[in-house]
Amino acid sequence: MSCLRRPLCILVAVSLILALAGIALGAAADWPQFRGPNRDGKSPETGLLKEWPEGGPKLLWKIEGLGRGYATVSIVGDKIFTMGDRTPQGESESQFIIALDLATRKELWATRVGPPNADGGPRCTPTVDGELLYALGTDGDLVCAETATGKIRWQKSFAADFGGRMMSMWKFSESPTVDGDRLVCTPGGKDAIMVALNKKSGELIWKCAMPSIGPRGPDGAGYATMVVAEIEGVRQYVQLVGRGVIGVEAETGKFLWGYNRVANTVANITSPVVSGNYVFATTSYKTGCALLKITRSSDEFKAEEVYFHDFKDFANHHGGVILLGDYLYGGDGQNNGALCCLEFKTGKLMYKEKPLGSRSACVLYAEGQLYYRYENGLVALVDATPEGLKVKGKFMAEAAKNGPNWPHPVIHDGKLYLRNHDVLMCYDVRQQ
Repeated sequence: MSCLRRPLCILVAVSLILALAGIALGAAADWPQFRGPNRDGKSPETGLLKEWPEGGPKLLWKIEGLGRGYATVSIVGDKIFTMGDRTPQGESESQFIIALDLATRKELWATRVGPPNADGGPRCTPTVDGELLYALGTDGDLVCAETATGKIRWQKSFAADFGGRMMSMWKFSESPTVDGDRLVCTPGGKDAIMVALNKKSGELIWKCAMPSIGPRGPDGAGYATMVVAEIEGVRQYVQLVGRGVIGVEAETGKFLWGYNRVANTVANITSPVVSGNYVFATTSYKTGCALLKITRSSDEFKAEEVYFHDFKDFANHHGGVILLGDYLYGGDGQNNGALCCLEFKTGKLMYKEKPLGSRSACVLYAEGQLYYRYENGLVALVDATPEGLKVKGKFMAEAAKNGPNWPHPVIHDGKLYLRNHDVLMCYDVRQQ
């Protein structure tokens, strides 16, 4: 075989293998859970617009009927998944998991989870894992359902099964975590601040008791979604709860370390950020942010404070922060979204600029740029650089009048998805 023909044959063979495995060349990466494939707010998409035209990118479509809710969307294969509080004809209002056909936007199924939440609907974004998905209702109803049909395989109650409780009044908001054969979540109970369940059967693998880590904050779960990390050679779940940020050993459920100073008494919301042996945590309500270095001596772990900034310097209310290289980006301030960049290891403020929209902002990253979505519906495109703020476009999303635009933006297959309660909007952000 000639050297020219050999690479072609190899390419054909690889393409055939991928096709047989159900993987299409150039297919869009799935967005299977809250904050994306790695739960860090980063999209792997490329070929996106580097600057938006006046008025923003083209609106491709919008659909209505999702109900009340602050859940964003998960997109896997040919389906979109989300949650909402809806009132079916002739029935009482309930909380639902909803599946839509990605191509036609037609509803495929809706599965009842539990009672509605009068304060804005569900907060959980379904976590999709192959043939199954996992979702949490605001009353603590944990559900495992089939992605194809919505049929419930198993369910648990945070309160009844684990003595679960929230740190304050806004009910359960976490998006469950799939890690290997486990489903991990945060009921907030005294003896079960965190639990690991068999993801296929719901059987308990372990539960973690919450020791005292300090006086700040209330007992119970926070409003954050955990991250999975390898720290000092040990796989662990890092989570923000009522009393602060904690680390739990993945294999055994052993409580490893905790840090209390970052807790507030109202709502601890933003997911932690982990890089190597460092953990960044931030809360609002006149609190601030901290960088921790997690150290290990034999089997004992310790969280050492590298720096702490009070709320006057930086405090993310909700909407999250994103680590890119050596720098953190996110909105600063309670009910505010001042555009900020911090040097991760030192806490040095690289810049803080006035908000582009009003109230809180959530943030997404893709291909060198940040997408900020403000509570009032304004969406902005910003270069991800510590040298200073460079705005590359902004627009007011449709349906902003429906209420707080809190659901995180999602990018999938060159399209920007924005949920606003009953409405889901899809914008074209591909380079033409």
